[in-house]
Amino acid sequence: MNSIQWQQLLKKYRAIAVIRCQDVALAVAMAKAVAKGGIRLIEITWNSEKPAKIISQLRIDLPKCIIGTGTILTLEELNEAMACEAQFCFTPHVSPILIEAALSANLPIIPGALSPTEIVNAWQAGASCVKVFPAPSLGGANYIKALKSPLPHIPLIPTGGITLENAKAYIDAGAIAVGLSTNLFPESLLVANDWQAITERAFYLNQTVNIS
Repeated sequence: MNSIQWQQLLKKYRAIAVIRCQDVALAVAMAKAVAKGGIRLIEITWNSEKPAKIISQLRIDLPKCIIGTGTILTLEELNEAMACEAQFCFTPHVSPILIEAALSANLPIIPGALSPTEIVNAWQAGASCVKVFPAPSLGGANYIKALKSPLPHIPLIPTGGITLENAKAYIDAGAIAVGLSTNLFPESLLVANDWQAITERAFYLNQTVNIS
């Protein structure tokens, strides 16, 4: 999948479910719950328990979803993620080495950046999109709107502090998509194994950010 195809998926689905979990079975259940609610882009962070196993399992169990990874820090981790057929990759930082390696394998890569300089550097290095993280630290949706004025050509994905309540504001501000983690999976619902409630949250999010 090339960067243009990846951006087309983002424009279609708008929301990415980010799963960071230390239990394989729980992570799979979380992914299935949000997929049932219509979420099609699912990220399994590499600092989860056995992320390669989770990604491989979800590639089989959720063929209609795009399963990727995040929190990739090293070239070794990137190679391992590609070996388990992750379909996209987020990093918390800008690494030209990782960007080049991912693009050479036709894997969309979305490095994390915060300042305009970091964002432009990531884009010029070949990033498929740029993750703005942590988005709320410099003003939330208003910061995204401010960035889009001088940088309208760079697709931005804010993460960190995105909620069901403010997700649409980020899309309206110009974000191509948003990433949600904790707010999509409240601890109380996970403890109760209330998958229906999580599915309903995913459905609400999906409807909220769908501006087409």
